[in-house]
Amino acid sequence: MLKDIFTKKKKYASVPSEQAKHDVPEGIMTKCPKCKKIMLTKELDKNLRVCMNCGHHFPMNAKQRIEILLDENSFEEFNQGMISENPLGFPGYLEKIEKDREKTSQNEAVVTGKGTISGFPAVIAIMDSTFRMGSMGSVVGEKITLAIEKAKEEKVPFIIFTASGGARMQEGVLSLMQMAKTSSALKLFSEEQGLIISVMTHPTTGGVSASFASLGDYNFAEPGALIGFAGRRIIEQTIGEKLPEDFQTAEFLLKHGQLDAVIHRNDMKDKLAFLLDMHQTGGEHEWLQD
Repeated sequence: MLKDIFTKKKKYASVPSEQAKHDVPEGIMTKCPKCKKIMLTKELDKNLRVCMNCGHHFPMNAKQRIEILLDENSFEEFNQGMISENPLGFPGYLEKIEKDREKTSQNEAVVTGKGTISGFPAVIAIMDSTFRMGSMGSVVGEKITLAIEKAKEEKVPFIIFTASGGARMQEGVLSLMQMAKTSSALKLFSEEQGLIISVMTHPTTGGVSASFASLGDYNFAEPGALIGFAGRRIIEQTIGEKLPEDFQTAEFLLKHGQLDAVIHRNDMKDKLAFLLDMHQTGGEHEWLQD
């Protein structure tokens, strides 16, 4: 009898078979890389892809960010058909670009357009790390520059969400030229009293962080975002010192005066709408002092 009891317990405590594991639909559960909590993906999506346990901000693609930020059916995309060439003849480059097009249903690593946020018009550019790690090539720089010029023409604010591994090496110096081109466009826009809001998301690095990502009238970031130019290991080897654990995080940059605020994703739309309203009608912005 005792043998039967222990046998039954062993049965109920058994590890699920490999077949049972395969029966669970792929993508139904998501594990947080920070706290390791496993949650339903649909619940994570409802919470704007922010971990309900620890607040970790999961990456978002351009489409997801447009859906949570812009008013329904207000978005009009610019230059959707613009695609990259292979000016340097880099082996396999176009094949990699084509794979990313199929994977993301986008033509490049940035989506630009205009829409409204709580009724306030703006031109917006959203970089997408799922396409070539959001790397900055000629098309990315051109689309951002054209979006800035459109904001200047229509006299509306320009908002950019950055997420990038930096310059796209397959395009060499042509990629680096985009730093100067986008920065010049922002300068001309600023001279016309245009409002520039930059929101850095994880990660914003390399030439993107050293150019247009850091040139906003307001420079914001999402919590925990990695923001920097060179990599941590390279800097430590160069200066011969160990860097702080939170080095190059959004919180570190805020503490050292390089950001105006770190904004939780759940608050982002309201904060942006507040700023757009303030610059349209005038007013105070006490929340930046929080």
